[in-house]
Amino acid sequence: MKNRTVLGLFCILLAIGVAFGAAPIINKTAAAKTDIVRVVRNISQGSRLTADDVEIVNVGAHNLPANVIKSTDAVIGKYAAVDLRTDDYLMPSKLNDTADSADYVFKTLDGSKQAMSISIGSFANGVSGKLQNGDIVSVIIACKTSGAAAFIPAQLKYVRVVTTTTSTGYDADNPNEESNESPATVTLLADETQSKLLAEYEANGVIHLSLVYRGDEETANQFIAVQDQFLESEDENSKKTQEEGDDN
Repeated sequence: MKNRTVLGLFCILLAIGVAFGAAPIINKTAAAKTDIVRVVRNISQGSRLTADDVEIVNVGAHNLPANVIKSTDAVIGKYAAVDLRTDDYLMPSKLNDTADSADYVFKTLDGSKQAMSISIGSFANGVSGKLQNGDIVSVIIACKTSGAAAFIPAQLKYVRVVTTTTSTGYDADNPNEESNESPATVTLLADETQSKLLAEYEANGVIHLSLVYRGDEETANQFIAVQDQFLESEDENSKKTQEEGDDN
């Protein structure tokens, strides 16, 4: 009987301790607030975020992802890596430093460049599956004729990668999908002349890609500027030769 009395008193004291000690701590933790960045409108993948697209809101800190973004400085000027919806919380995985998603490139095509896909004949031909959006590559052509030397066409020395795609249609830049497959095609940003050459070489040769540059957008654009300048010069020379032939 005495032991039961002691046990009962212990339980009562324990309940009082929980009620006046642990419970307030738990309630305080659950009621904790923190500032986070939230999207105020629907934003399409590839769009550049501005101050008008986001807001700082004070929300409950309980169960928030550890990497949720809490400062607009980490958001403004970045690009949406996925489609964002009103009231979405922002995390680093939802943002890109550059607008290099395939969807963004496709939406900004203006006729001066085209998106052209070519097959990756083997794992080695496509840099062992390591190509990423925005990479600058050189296109190497190995002729099927025995003894012919491989070469890099001057028109395809520097070409930008848009994305790589598996045989089941998985794009490497889509964070909403997962795949262990190797890329089957690579999509390149090319002008009309380059697109025709790529189609011809895929039909009559073996295409290999070599990685030239991966890094900041400004440097990547310098490679493309050099290539565009060559293409423009070649086009002007071709027109000049044609005009001279017409005159004769």
